Amino acid sequence: MNGPLKRVSVACLIMFGLLMANVTYLGSVKAEDLRTDSRNSRAFFARYAVDRGWITADNGKTTLAKTIDSGDHTFRFEREYPLGKAFAHVVGYFAPESSTGIEGTEGRYLDGSHPDLVVRRAVDLISGKPAKGASVDLTLDVKAQQIAYKDLASTGKRGAVVAINPKTGAILTMTSVPSYDPNPLAVASKKTVNAAYNKLEKDGDKPLLNRAIDLTFAPGSTFKTVTSAAFLSDDTSRDENTEVDAPDSLPLPGTTISLPNYHGESCGGRATMVEALTISCNTPFAKMGMDLGYDKMKEQATKFGVGVPLSIPLQVAQSNIGPDKGKAALAKTSIGQQDNQMTPLQMAMVAAGIANQGTVMKPYLVNKIVSQGSEIDVTRPEDLSEAVTPEVAGELTKMMINVVQHGTGTAAQLPGITVAGKTGTAETLPGKPSHAWFIAFAPVEDPKVAVAVFVEAGSSGADATGGLVAAPIAHDVMQAVLGQ
Repeated sequence: MNGPLKRVSVACLIMFGLLMANVTYLGSVKAEDLRTDSRNSRAFFARYAVDRGWITADNGKTTLAKTIDSGDHTFRFEREYPLGKAFAHVVGYFAPESSTGIEGTEGRYLDGSHPDLVVRRAVDLISGKPAKGASVDLTLDVKAQQIAYKDLASTGKRGAVVAINPKTGAILTMTSVPSYDPNPLAVASKKTVNAAYNKLEKDGDKPLLNRAIDLTFAPGSTFKTVTSAAFLSDDTSRDENTEVDAPDSLPLPGTTISLPNYHGESCGGRATMVEALTISCNTPFAKMGMDLGYDKMKEQATKFGVGVPLSIPLQVAQSNIGPDKGKAALAKTSIGQQDNQMTPLQMAMVAAGIANQGTVMKPYLVNKIVSQGSEIDVTRPEDLSEAVTPEVAGELTKMMINVVQHGTGTAAQLPGITVAGKTGTAETLPGKPSHAWFIAFAPVEDPKVAVAVFVEAGSSGADATGGLVAAPIAHDVMQAVLGQ
């Protein structure tokens, strides 16, 4: 073989090798990026060629998202959300170029591309039918969810409500206000969807945010349950009747200021644990936190799930008690102020952990995946952590019962049912209204629901205390779950 022919052969071999390398790179490394690229019109049309699975609740009895066959060959299948705003932040939306909420996290089940559905895809391909996805059934209690949304929206303020089954971790309600109608975001028109999205994005109230899990807030006095848990766990001889210092004001080490009780109220100088929690004194819990120290407070918070990464399967912002900034800061942290920041889901987990004899269950939203009437996957309850011993949980429960029966949480009382709860009023910026919180669970004897209600400070209206604003919402949600 002469020299020129050799050189041509080598050049062809190199080019063939580069071609194969490029095909391999595009097919394996860049495939997903190319598939989801907004300029890929083929992918845009393909999204609407799939008979997408439905999203349901109440064991498939209630439809939250469904697919309609339009008969249009270009955009054949359209997505609709019958119950709209009350479920928007959980269900999400399926848009021309993106998807959110359960529509996003469970997308591969819904569009039929999940490996668990490979046989179903093959059958559809052979039969010539459009690709069909599996349905996703959620743990939500539809009636309780709608009541939570209605009550919260009626306050005229921003906020969130989360209710959990304490024994399983199943999320019964997760609503956020303000909300949005997902239907305009699901039409097969990029122009229409972009206009609707941009309007929501520019709204100062940020309705696209799920305040139950996307943001954290100062929990106020609801966090005193965590401080109490740390205090009782530190010494097994302590109980609800243990007396603690409860001065009218508590000097903060290293500063020239003192921490007062709410509105300057007096707690008598000394009080039992149950008395201190019932009227929500600040000073005894601030002193408990300082005496315990930062490490023990953080350890207790972590046992309730604070700072633990969570996927429900929606991603959850991590709660935290903030960094160690010394005794004075820790005093405020121990009453739910300073840098203490919690999601409403996290505070529902605190209530649920106490209700479940100290064991915190991993929260979850997906009940089961169903295809052609068969269950493909079913969520099994899973322990997350042991926050406290059953004995400590029992003491905390007795204290929280007294809050509802004789203290700041009387608005949460249910006829014939024992409710345990704790109010919270978290200060924000100077001169601004406080956040209103309430956490609770019921029935105490056999807990079926634990709830956290958060009402963000507004610019007008009644005094935003947890007992006046948040507790009545918790009352209605628990009542709905319990079928009263």
